Amino acid sequence: MDFLKTVMLEKKIGATIRRVEDLNEAIHHPNIGTIFLLGADINILPSIIKKVHSDNKVLLVHLDMLEGAGKDRAGIHLLARMGLRGLVTTKPNLVKFASEEGMAVIQRLFVLDSESVKTGIKMASAVKPNAVEILPATVPRFVIQDMKDALGIPVLGGGLLRTEEDVRLALSKGIDAVSTSLRHLWEMNFEK
Repeated sequence: MDFLKTVMLEKKIGATIRRVEDLNEAIHHPNIGTIFLLGADINILPSIIKKVHSDNKVLLVHLDMLEGAGKDRAGIHLLARMGLRGLVTTKPNLVKFASEEGMAVIQRLFVLDSESVKTGIKMASAVKPNAVEILPATVPRFVIQDMKDALGIPVLGGGLLRTEEDVRLALSKGIDAVSTSLRHLWEMNFEK
């Protein structure tokens, strides 16, 4: 899978949505192709999936924050049957289950120190997500390069991005794309 093409739609910024009420803004934004949904209820998820897909956008649900879905193989299978094509999780076993269902999967990693970088690489190597998302996106260049060298998959960044300069710096360090809830950053345009 060419993750940056099929999931990020060759865009550098994905919209993070924490409240379902904010979904329409991301769906109708011309610069946004991918929506990271950080909070929802399983009961409304089918309508969200349908709405996002009908607008030719990509929806990634952060499974750890989804209410009402089992955080196990059966829960992942249910989400796949609902039409969900991708998810984000911090849990390696869920990466494995979602991959088995044919979903695009992002392993979210919190980078606190050198040991967390090693642990994150080891964990992602074992379960083989389609991409990793590191938080915060403001990590040093060597962290991004170590992850890319070890994993050979795209590295996304999220968290602690406030300004356009922050986004440009993260991208200049090797991050392939970022996710952000800040609307003014959705306005950024990048040439291929």
